[in-house]
Amino acid sequence: MSRALIMAGIVLVLAGLFWGVLKTLPFGRLPGDIVVHKKNFTLYVPVMTSLLLSLAASAVFWFLSKR
Repeated sequence: MSRALIMAGIVLVLAGLFWGVLKTLPFGRLPGDIVVHKKNFTLYVPVMTSLLLSLAASAVFWFLSKR
């Protein structure tokens, strides 16, 4: 458990350091993300972004568990 928390912390620190580059990636604007604009209301449901991030996290944890 502690190894997973340390890795998660390192990933968050790296994401913070490279935030300027990460903003230009298309995450959050992928096909499959649902955006509904009304007059005084905006609904945003990042379906595809959530699936991709979940797949990436699962792959990382699978790889770490095999070591």
